[in-house]
Amino acid sequence: MKALRAVNNFLASASLALAMFIIFIMVAALFLSAATRFITGTGFAWFIELPPVLVSWLVFPLLGPLLKKGQHIKVDFLTPLLSKKNKEILFLIVNIVALISACIFFKAGLDATIMYFNLGQVMEIEISIPIWWMFLAFPIGFLILALTSLELLFDNISNLIKIKCLH
Repeated sequence: MKALRAVNNFLASASLALAMFIIFIMVAALFLSAATRFITGTGFAWFIELPPVLVSWLVFPLLGPLLKKGQHIKVDFLTPLLSKKNKEILFLIVNIVALISACIFFKAGLDATIMYFNLGQVMEIEISIPIWWMFLAFPIGFLILALTSLELLFDNISNLIKIKCLH
């Protein structure tokens, strides 16, 4: 359990650092596009094309860290009504669904990445970026989510055992 938590903490830190770097690159690219267009009257298309290409690398690796911190999108109408034990059971179910979903999407993302890698296709933009590179964010992000869900699942089971022992 400690090893899984250590791996997840490292992956969360790496994902957050990557997200900050990508946001910097996106803002810089758009700023440089506007500055270049203002100064020269023409711009480079890749300044505009780069941010959408980076979105998958911004979003998918953050799935696990956001789930762990509870900062993901959620509907929170049941938890205020539930007892502590029932909340843990609900979180256990949510984490089981997240783990199963992450495994399914990991496999689908890996298959897509391998397919595009084998095809050798590149994006038809000013800079030639292999399509598989963009799709690689899917299996990486869902692997991080699966590992995080597994850690949270162990935490839920541990919390349920503690609650049962207290009663």
